[in-house]
Amino acid sequence: MSDADIVVLRQKIHGLSAEGYAEELRARLPEKNVVLARTPAEERELLRETSVATGLSLEEGALAAAENLRLFACVYAGTGHLPMDALEERGVAVTNASGVHGPNIGEHVVGAILSFTRRFHVAWRQQQRRQWRSFHTRELQGSTVTVVGLGALGRAIVERLDSFGVETIGVRYSPEKGGPTDEVVGLEDERGFHDALARSDYVVVACPLTETTRGLIDADALRSMPPDAVLVNVGRGPIVETDALLDALRSNAVRGAALDVTDPEPLPEDHELWNFENVLITPHNAGHTPKYWERLAGIVARNVERADETGAFEELENQVI
Repeated sequence: MSDADIVVLRQKIHGLSAEGYAEELRARLPEKNVVLARTPAEERELLRETSVATGLSLEEGALAAAENLRLFACVYAGTGHLPMDALEERGVAVTNASGVHGPNIGEHVVGAILSFTRRFHVAWRQQQRRQWRSFHTRELQGSTVTVVGLGALGRAIVERLDSFGVETIGVRYSPEKGGPTDEVVGLEDERGFHDALARSDYVVVACPLTETTRGLIDADALRSMPPDAVLVNVGRGPIVETDALLDALRSNAVRGAALDVTDPEPLPEDHELWNFENVLITPHNAGHTPKYWERLAGIVARNVERADETGAFEELENQVI
């Protein structure tokens, strides 16, 4: 097998072939030999020689044989599934795909909010029944939207909400860093967080799942939200306590919910969440975009070029370790 500068491991993201990813990398780095590993044997062989590999996962056994590996570019924003301690011990830099989803998930969130504002779900049901009957709607302008998480995803959401004339509140770990929202509160500031919830027409969960955020939207948080507020979750399912949300929906304690992620996931066919007309469920689909490989290849190419210029895999874009 020829010497490989960059190895693309086998993976499929949102049904997109890894060949498309390899092609995007070749277009940006024409002087590099970008090789797609199509079988487990090819992966093992190529990992032994390359300095840069990119893919979804990397088993510790494969890592042990990757003697020359200097950079692993994960194709997901989350890296918790990787053997991070082993990678760090071996001096392998790790980057992620943070920001790749920003435009499409931002559009997904705005679409979900507008659906509840203009009540398109009601129109769709009536159309299916061929019913010409007027119904009440709302305006998004003048609403307050709280976005939990001001990373690349949260910033993209706020940017797309800017033209709608809404007030925005951002919730983040380090409020002293500020953000693109009209107001920023600390994730661990209980008083400030619940005050933000109490003033919100829409609460968007766009943060990663951590020990701090697990169960963040619990019964107490849902009680703080006004009864006409809508919850939108594009983060991770366990950030919202499902039983607490079910209780809130049953008692009309919230206006509705748009859930791209759930707990459990996939959502079982017999789960009660399917039965609510004021719940929009999408199957972890907000991240789907035909531009995924294009955006990710841009990040990886810039990092490879930087490493060539500096001679080190340091201070890279989206570097985790």
